[in-house]
Amino acid sequence: MNTAPTLTCFSLTTTGHVAHLVLNRPEAMNTMHPTFWRELDEVLVHLHRSGEARALVISSTGKHFSAGMALETFGGAITMDDQSPEGRAAIFDLLTDMQHTFTRLEELRIPVIMAIHGGCIGGAVDMVTAACIRYATADAFFCIQEINIGMVADVGTLQRLPKLVPLGVVKELAYTGRRMPAQKALAYGLVNEVFDTQEAMVAAALECAQEIASKPPVAIWGTKQAVNYARDHSVEDSLRQMGWLQGTIWSNRHVRESVTAMKQKRAGDFPALTPLQRFSELG
Repeated sequence: MNTAPTLTCFSLTTTGHVAHLVLNRPEAMNTMHPTFWRELDEVLVHLHRSGEARALVISSTGKHFSAGMALETFGGAITMDDQSPEGRAAIFDLLTDMQHTFTRLEELRIPVIMAIHGGCIGGAVDMVTAACIRYATADAFFCIQEINIGMVADVGTLQRLPKLVPLGVVKELAYTGRRMPAQKALAYGLVNEVFDTQEAMVAAALECAQEIASKPPVAIWGTKQAVNYARDHSVEDSLRQMGWLQGTIWSNRHVRESVTAMKQKRAGDFPALTPLQRFSELG
């Protein structure tokens, strides 16, 4: 049974097939500590498997969207040991686990919309670059903070940001640790739209998600698959993949229902994605 996880760093609601995940530790500036990572991974697995939500909005609370990695992520039970090959191997494994959590946002069966206000700092940039759509408030800013504390950004920013904005911009931000304000982010294409208030931004993100949720979920799934594949492959390879993909998900019923619903000015009636089970639950 795919039950929703118990959350302390987030709140999760699902309304009209739109899931809304909110970072809710404003007193800690929504930093990313070990519990954050565990809960985010669990909730993304839940959303991926359940098939209930057809789009996901992620927003936050307090002054900043997120101040990035919490120092305790690298302390306590997790020791960043650079004095032995075993310790350095453990660093690799730790980073791989965190990278995979953000990669789940890309691999999720549904589109992900980020609603960003205030500071989007360090690890938060890693997270939002894995989303499909980004909205921001006028006071939002983005900062590759890692260089300011003597390290290299390592959970996705340097791999995904160059696919979103010009390479020279990436290098300037990554080398200097400067803040990029929302209007510059909009000009470079990192965010889709900038809003005067957080309330207006979240409302627009939820409205966009609801519009997505009104389409055939399997067609949205296929579109996300195709766009992400095309980003990382040649046109020739991507066209070939598109043929296989369309042949897999084509539905005369969905096309007829979509056209009829448009003519009748009503919402379409489409089946949800099939819930996924763990292998151990089959049989």
